[in-house]
Amino acid sequence: MTTLRRDELADFLRTRRARLRPAEVGLPEGVRRRTPGLRRQEVAQLAGMSIDYYIRLEQGRGPHPSRQVLAALARALLLGRDERAYLFRIAGESPPEPTGPSRQVPPGLRHLLDAMTETPAYLVDAAYEMLAWNRLATWFVGDLSAVPAEQRNMIRSMFGRKVPQSYRDDAEMLRFARTTVADLRAAYGRYPADPAISALVTELLGTSPWFAELWAGHEVGERRPTVKRVDHPELGPLEFECRVLHVPETDQRLIVYVPEPGSPTQAAFRRVGERTRVGQ
Repeated sequence: MTTLRRDELADFLRTRRARLRPAEVGLPEGVRRRTPGLRRQEVAQLAGMSIDYYIRLEQGRGPHPSRQVLAALARALLLGRDERAYLFRIAGESPPEPTGPSRQVPPGLRHLLDAMTETPAYLVDAAYEMLAWNRLATWFVGDLSAVPAEQRNMIRSMFGRKVPQSYRDDAEMLRFARTTVADLRAAYGRYPADPAISALVTELLGTSPWFAELWAGHEVGERRPTVKRVDHPELGPLEFECRVLHVPETDQRLIVYVPEPGSPTQAAFRRVGERTRVGQ
């Protein structure tokens, strides 16, 4: 336990309360409000505590809040992951361990995927569960809407089949596999209580010697971009950069296939994008 920073805690609670509208937490707007945001009694009600106790916290003179109180305040104030951790730290507590990766797709990312009509892209969580994808991505990952959600794991698809030696001998493909496993190990460390990640690792250690070999290397780190060369059955030879963009607020990854400007691959992506739009 660290030191309780009362003044910082009080300021943080006031600013987080002021930014919320009643409708965001399921409360009626009611009569005209003199100040923006929620009232103190509304936060206390949402957090399940007395109004007097909450007022003392905002005035910097309350008792040391328990972890249960802090968790209730984080829920009441709709705090994000980083805000929740900050609340615990300034209250003199260690932030709680996250139970598992976020699998909720933010609306903004869904809109972004749909707007990328000439670039294959898809969204995965920290355990590489496929969460969302655009139309062009189906040319590479298939129509995942027809696949049960529990079978949409990118790493299981990569290692859950016999991998040809030519794949393992390709420097870029080997780098792609190594960095993917290293990223999974990082998630394994961040979410020790998540049963899905533990089950995935246990399964692949028992079924994929190559995964077991890479896992034994204990490399830890986020994915880096790699160059992929694909001999597509319909589009022919393709070459593009597989760019992985980390989404900090959800700990998800947006994976984008980026072709060289003016390249045959870009032209192929553009043709498919036009065909897809015409078929809508």
